[in-house]
Parts: sequence; C-alpha cells; structure tokens
Amino acid sequence: MQAKFVISAEKLSQCPASNLPEIPLLGRSNVGKSSFINGIANQKKLAKTSNTPGKTRLINYFNFSDKFMIADLPGYGYAKISAQTQNQWQKNLEEYLLNREQIKCLVQFIDSRHEIQKNDYQMREWVIAHNLPIITVVTKVDKISSHNKVIQAVSYVKREFGGEVFPFSAETSRYNDPILKFFSEL
Repeated sequence: MQAKFVISAEKLSQCPASNLPEIPLLGRSNVGKSSFINGIANQKKLAKTSNTPGKTRLINYFNFSDKFMIADLPGYGYAKISAQTQNQWQKNLEEYLLNREQIKCLVQFIDSRHEIQKNDYQMREWVIAHNLPIITVVTKVDKISSHNKVIQAVSYVKREFGGEVFPFSAETSRYNDPILKFFSEL
C-alpha cells in the first residue's frame, strides 16, 4: 500500500476535499499515533515522531493508496501549551469530529504498558455520547516482555472499552494486516 502525506489543517474548513473514507486517530500525547502511521505505511519517516509530548498541533492527513485517509490528530493530555491554545484545539477538534462527513471510524490508542488513563476514559465517553463509531489500537506491544502479557493487555482494553481491539507494534509489521484489512473494508 502506498501512503503519502496530503495536507495539515487547523480546523474543519481547511480539511481536504475528498470522498475517501476518513479515519481519525485519537490518543494521549506520545501514545504512538505517528509511529502507527509509519508502521502501517511501511515507511520510517512519513509521519513525524517525537519524544516530546504535544508536537502534533494540526490535523495531518495521509492518503493510503486512494483507499482511505488517516487523520492524525493532536494528542490529548500533557502538552506544553497555554490553556487558551488547548481550548482552541478542543473546539476545532470537536467541530471536525462531529461534522466531517467522510469520517467512517475513529481509532483510539492505548499504551499497552500502562493502565487506561482518566483522559482516555473521558475521550471514550465523549465519543460514545456522540454515537461515533470507534475501535481501539493497543500500542507498543513490542515493549511488553511476553506474548501472554500482550494477550492480557489487549483483553484488559477489550473488557474496559469493548468493540474491536487490535494490538500494534511499530517494531514489527506482524500486526498490520488485520488493521489494514479493517480500514480497507470501511
């Protein structure tokens, strides 16, 4: 699958004109959204990654072989920005998530090494309250010591959130096919 960066947008009115199914990525800062894009695209530097939380400040669009678009959203939680800027992000993202007709499914990311955080639950409650379709990707499974611990981490997230839950590792492509199949069928 060929993937390419399309455009960055601050708000809904700047989003690209497209009829492709759109898949926004939700998650805390540094949960691995950009690494996920690079992993499923099989490219190391398509989406910019950083060890500093809050680097993604716009909606970044990626086209996957004209089959679907991924929208990488700013992470929620810790970021060194003002409360005013955070409030503006929230307003822009809510408008985007509630009004973008191309959105077919949201993807929420949870770090496999940690318990689900309060802001993860809050995001999930907001999504459910607005009746938006969502799946979960459990990231950084390569950082867990054993296959059994991966199964436990995925089971824990499935118990808490329900629905489709996919494990993912940026280090190996072994988890990519089920995710790409799901996206292609949207």
